[in-house]
Amino acid sequence: MRTVLITGASRGIGRASAKLFAYAGWNLLLLSRSEDSLKKLSLELAPTGRSIFFNSIDLSQPETISSGLKQLMSHGLCPSVLINNAGVAWTGELLSMPVADWQWVIQMNLTSVFQVCSDVVPVMRDKGGLVINVSSHASRNAFSEWGAYCVSKAALASFTRCLAEEERSNGIRACTLTLGSVNTSLWDTDTVKSNFDRDSMLSVDEVARALLHLAEQPQSQTIEDLTLMPSTGAF
Repeated sequence: MRTVLITGASRGIGRASAKLFAYAGWNLLLLSRSEDSLKKLSLELAPTGRSIFFNSIDLSQPETISSGLKQLMSHGLCPSVLINNAGVAWTGELLSMPVADWQWVIQMNLTSVFQVCSDVVPVMRDKGGLVINVSSHASRNAFSEWGAYCVSKAALASFTRCLAEEERSNGIRACTLTLGSVNTSLWDTDTVKSNFDRDSMLSVDEVARALLHLAEQPQSQTIEDLTLMPSTGAF
């Protein structure tokens, strides 16, 4: 029985992925900050007949992550795929960035992934599994006023490669989905200032389909990284 655990599941890429995976026959373990949004999503997906459990976990609060994950996984479902999707961004001059904001970006985009993997991957080892970390082409490029985001995503890509190397003998695969700009609510947040053409960006449904493609690869093979970019080349 296939089960996927998705972080940042209440909106954007996470929500679109939860819907696609449920209709493709997967059971769901969902987490995000918004319990109300997760509840609404769970009710919306009830007609699929899949087992769906959720828990409100704020990944910016490191001391609450482990207990929240243990509660989420206490329902008897073992993830066969873990999708670390939650993430944030902050724009502005790198050296003018407040330390608290820097630490918030690193916590959300990197350290929380380490924490989630530390609790979930050991549970997956008996049957094998796949970790998909949602990354960005900012991991390979430098963009002015996106310094903390670039650094966090570059570190996430390195973390994923190290995880894959260490866990290979335990039957755990790890890969990245490297994305160009995606039309999500990230662009509406107070910490991001941009005037990009959002109509030229990837849609969350396109990204969800790429995640399902990665998740459904057989245990005998790994797509180490899948890069998905808007055809227009838009950031």
